[in-house]
Amino acid sequence: MKKILSAIIALYLIVPAVKAQDDEIRPKAIGVSFFLNDFITPDRIRTTSLSQVISSKRFAKIKEMAPGMAVTYFKGVRKHIDVAASLGASFLRYPMPNKSFSDNSLLLEANASLNLKLTTEKYWVQPYLVAGVGAHKYRGYYGAFLPLGLGVKVNLLDEAHLFIMSTYRVPVTNETANYHLQHSIGIAGRLGKKKEPVVIEAPRPPADTDADGIIDSLDKCPTVKGIEKYQGCPIPDTDKDGINDEEDKCPTVPGLARYKGCPIPDTDKDGINDEEDKCPTVAGVARYQGCPVPDTDGDGVNDEEDKCVTVPGVKENFGCPVITEEVKQKVNMAAKNILFVTGSSKLQSKSFKGLNEVAQIMKDNPAMSLNVDGHTDNVGNDDKNLILSQGRADAVKTYLAGKGIDAGRITATGFGETKPVADNKTAAGRQKNRRSELTLSYYK
Repeated sequence: MKKILSAIIALYLIVPAVKAQDDEIRPKAIGVSFFLNDFITPDRIRTTSLSQVISSKRFAKIKEMAPGMAVTYFKGVRKHIDVAASLGASFLRYPMPNKSFSDNSLLLEANASLNLKLTTEKYWVQPYLVAGVGAHKYRGYYGAFLPLGLGVKVNLLDEAHLFIMSTYRVPVTNETANYHLQHSIGIAGRLGKKKEPVVIEAPRPPADTDADGIIDSLDKCPTVKGIEKYQGCPIPDTDKDGINDEEDKCPTVPGLARYKGCPIPDTDKDGINDEEDKCPTVAGVARYQGCPVPDTDGDGVNDEEDKCVTVPGVKENFGCPVITEEVKQKVNMAAKNILFVTGSSKLQSKSFKGLNEVAQIMKDNPAMSLNVDGHTDNVGNDDKNLILSQGRADAVKTYLAGKGIDAGRITATGFGETKPVADNKTAAGRQKNRRSELTLSYYK
């Protein structure tokens, strides 16, 4: 009885010290096991000795043992301590001291024990020592015993485990209990769901999506980095030229960084920026790279409108000098006195004086050019008249070239009878049509 009280007190002292379950403390579980009760081996040990039983291998055979089934409840109380409560049943002829039974009867056993584990739940295999108290009922007899032994638990999954155990049942009530071994193997499953660890999240700082130091609730541009001055938005760039308004001296007009956000300047306002303008301070045109249209002779008429680019003239004459009436009269007079041998293109000597004056005028005005036109009346063949007029014009050109006038300044053209100035039906008219015309000009 003292042994029973001592075991109960020990259990009482341990159970109130149960801690909250963690990963290393066995969860609640219930299992079913198959066991064999061996009354023979302990009897042989007591009548001889353990060493003799071992040396002679006089252990009971399985067929000499009584089988049974048990239900066991497990619960961890500490990392290395579990409690177990078991209820088992078997049919056997119990070898109760000083009593004899003729047939098998039901043996009910109940026990509570402490499993002292060598490892915690984090290991798959957990060897343990067993110590507890138990009671049984056989027919009308009750008895008590102390189960002492060894066991091993093997974690199969988070939800189940295998256990193997051998205990030596030491009788407390010697009149109704006997020494015996019980070998058991079983499987147990977790009761209830696995307790998930409670994760206490740290307070989250206010969201700042663009990481600009301004929380989203106060940021008018929460996905774009900005500054506090603009409520979390970037410094604006009104003209979209890549230079923010705070650094842009022309915030509403696209420009370049080297001009502080302003466009490339156009100093002379000619529409060509200074970087492309070769005359940045004088208004010009694109085809002259920003320079004005040139005026080579400086007469106020630009070269594009000046037909005498290298000779100063007047606007009214397309930039060329004005030919005086006096010169025109001299030339016209020389033309009227150009005479040829009849039917040929040979000049008569009477023509030379006037042509010499024309040559001198052209020498004095090297920019001048001269058109020599030859004409005939309609007497004779048209083609021959055309050839004759061309020959006479060429004769005048040749004469003037011989006087030192560049032939390139003279254009000789024969028109034959195609441009009459009088009626060819009269002798006077035909005489007027047989003519040479000299025209001075500064352009063609």
